[in-house]
Amino acid sequence: MRCPFCGHAESQVKDSRPSEDGAAIRRRRACPECGGRFTTFERVQLRELTILKRSGRRSPFDREKLVRSIALATQKRPVEAERVERMINGIVRQLESMGETELPSSTVGEMVMKALKALDDVAYVRYASVYRDFKETSDFAKFLGEEGLSDVAEEEL
Repeated sequence: MRCPFCGHAESQVKDSRPSEDGAAIRRRRACPECGGRFTTFERVQLRELTILKRSGRRSPFDREKLVRSIALATQKRPVEAERVERMINGIVRQLESMGETELPSSTVGEMVMKALKALDDVAYVRYASVYRDFKETSDFAKFLGEEGLSDVAEEEL
């Protein structure tokens, strides 16, 4: 594994342990060149997934991008990090087990929306506002009315 600090091609594994309920291996590494220490995670990947964007562009599936977008939606919400991680692992497993190597971005977005709705209503609305590209407050009001979530508006928005 290449050192992220100096770019040296080799690093030494100092410690390995299971992580994320056994779904990943966490490895602490050290660079013999600069002495820098860093952590890597190793996960099972059933197949290489490609996401087909609305624009027609293709890009490789990036689990970290999924993690960041869900972290933004759940930021400052009373949601346990462990539940969020289980949700993300479940979404990734579903995507990998669909049997397709190329998936439309809408498939990922709808899976995230469904999972967030079950997790936290406010996080669900936050994610939906970006995913559905809300432009005005009336877009929020319409969405909340359609979803029967008017109490969320009083709570947070």
